[in-house]
Amino acid sequence: MTASYETIHTRLDGHVLYATFHAPPINLIGPELVRDLVGLLQELSRPDAPRVVVFDSADDDFFFPHVDMTKVAEYTAEAARAGGPGDASLGMLFRKLSQLPAVSIAKLRGRARGAGSEFLLACDMRFASQEHAVLGQPEVGIGAPPGAGAIQHLTRLLGRGRAMEAVLTSADFDAEVAERYGWVNRAVPDAELDEFVTSVAVRISGFPRDALIAAKSAINAISLPSLADVRADAALFQQLVRSDEVQQRAAELFKQGFQTRGATELDLGDVLGRLKAAD
Repeated sequence: MTASYETIHTRLDGHVLYATFHAPPINLIGPELVRDLVGLLQELSRPDAPRVVVFDSADDDFFFPHVDMTKVAEYTAEAARAGGPGDASLGMLFRKLSQLPAVSIAKLRGRARGAGSEFLLACDMRFASQEHAVLGQPEVGIGAPPGAGAIQHLTRLLGRGRAMEAVLTSADFDAEVAERYGWVNRAVPDAELDEFVTSVAVRISGFPRDALIAAKSAINAISLPSLADVRADAALFQQLVRSDEVQQRAAELFKQGFQTRGATELDLGDVLGRLKAAD
């Protein structure tokens, strides 16, 4: 790996790349982070790339809280660099993550909501801190459906009823429930999480690359949604996220401290439940 990034710190150890997101103040998914992620995925697509990549966050409170709602057009334009203007969406960018010729592992501490949860769902495996991980899909509570993979992945992983619960309630889910539902592979005691994830990554990285890629491709062929479904979800999100209702509900959230480090972001699931109901 040769590139350096503004919002991603990387460290190579043998055949494992450790990629840590660091986009203060709270790791919002904005244009700078998307630009860096496009570049990193391009590097990881090369034949000589590491066999395994482990993603985590430098912020123990926030993995990715959600997208930057003030910069939707800007981060979408950056995502277009990965697939061209016709595929300008986080959903299609995350699809490239799922199809990397490398095994992707997410190590979750803090909050991963909205597109943050969808990033994790695009990874091959997810391991969460039992005490400090929170997942959620707040989009419906703000006024739009998820558009970067949650509907496709959660329905396959959780089943219809639990996917409905996760998406339609816009609630926060702790690691224990997320594990029971299948949102994450395992909830691991926080003190053991780093060692556990490293052991999984190192074990996998010692296996033949061709076998890893072949097995991953076969599982993807069974489990990933079609490109048409990914594009349809992205188009619907991008249509509704610009609606007056979303703008009004987002404005009310901003009045309460949305996108800043404070109670609104820390407890967004509860805040959405108290937000004035739409007519």
